[in-house]
Amino acid sequence: MTTEWAGFLRASLSDAGGWVVTALRIVAIVAVAWFGTSILQGLIRRFRERIAQRMEDAEAVKRAETLGRVFRYLVAVVMSLVAGVLVLSEIGISVAPILGAAGVVGLAVGFGAQSLVKDYFTGFFLLLENQIRQGDVIKLGDHSGLVEEVTLRYVRLRDYDGHVHFVPNGQIGAVVNLSRGYAQAVVDVGVAYREDLDRVMAVMLQVAQVLRDDAAFRERILDTFELAGVERWDESAVVLRGRFRVAPLAQWDVRREYLRRLKAAFDQHGIEIPFPQLALHAPPGLLTPARSSTVPERRTA
Repeated sequence: MTTEWAGFLRASLSDAGGWVVTALRIVAIVAVAWFGTSILQGLIRRFRERIAQRMEDAEAVKRAETLGRVFRYLVAVVMSLVAGVLVLSEIGISVAPILGAAGVVGLAVGFGAQSLVKDYFTGFFLLLENQIRQGDVIKLGDHSGLVEEVTLRYVRLRDYDGHVHFVPNGQIGAVVNLSRGYAQAVVDVGVAYREDLDRVMAVMLQVAQVLRDDAAFRERILDTFELAGVERWDESAVVLRGRFRVAPLAQWDVRREYLRRLKAAFDQHGIEIPFPQLALHAPPGLLTPARSSTVPERRTA
């Protein structure tokens, strides 16, 4: 009887010792995962701060912060998954069936959430490649406006009328950025066919130079006015085209002010800004007065 109790006690102590060792291993795995996550996230944070110190653009700093949050989140997810697999193996649970089931579930979820996954991948590369920044004016297909927010899920735009558009990143194809580097304020001016085009172009160049010398527009206009010349012949006008190279987002203000001043200059020099006209040509004699026909009077007896 004593021998049986001794054997049972030794077995119990052996099992207890095994559980203690397993618990210590689990604690060590969790601690290493926690410290590893903290260290890697700290390195990513410091790396992001060093990059941000070298950037003068506030929007580029925001983009770096967004990417830093994404990388820190990915580090936490990966370390948690690795630690979870190691803990399950220490407990004695076979990981292979779990991984197989997770693969099947992940495949099903992946088919059901393709658009969501596509949104996140597209948003990540939009941020990484610096295609869109907060404060830009862009066109995304049928949507255009000022970028108010860029996330991994969507881009929020506000158009000229104040309407807010939420565009999922997965639906973004070509990105047309209207505010990157510089812009061109393109101006098309129509004048009458009888006007002297050399005189008209001289007036356009003069008005453009006066506008560029104005203190209110000196910083916005980056180069001299480029007059391309005759663009096309319309039904009632000869169209001349020119453009200003301007600072980002200044193209609309410069164009409006130039057209306003050009209208006053055309009025001063007597240059006609035509409107649609229609000339009628009739065959000879068509519009002559018709001959009056005489009707015999009826006489009564």
